[in-house]
Amino acid sequence: MDLFSPLSVTLLFVAVFALLQIPITATVGLRRQKLGVHFLDGGDEVLLKRMRAHGNFTETVPMALLVMAAAEISGAPYQIIWVGGISLLLGRTIHYLTLVTVGHGPGRAIGIGLTMLPLLVFSGCVLLRLTGTA
Repeated sequence: MDLFSPLSVTLLFVAVFALLQIPITATVGLRRQKLGVHFLDGGDEVLLKRMRAHGNFTETVPMALLVMAAAEISGAPYQIIWVGGISLLLGRTIHYLTLVTVGHGPGRAIGIGLTMLPLLVFSGCVLLRLTGTA
């Protein structure tokens, strides 16, 4: 398999995001263990930030990867798939780091923007292909 076979770009990003999910999940579990908090956040702001960062990652990445795969299957140009995947990766990274460090600020907005853009573009690619206009 090379980087231009069907779904190869999406598969690469699936693997990268799966690997990122491990430390993101581990930071929540390690904080829970340290505090002895087994459910919710126990009033700990650090745990709450880690939980929301983990939750947001988990809420957005799967749908983005699904629509990325759909765009790739539908024949969207590889350049769009690559740029969208990189945008998603940067967006999720910036958003995560902002949430776990300061909790708010422009990094969250930038991160969500870089996440929503590929969702929009990939969805558009699929819809254009399905309607025969692309």
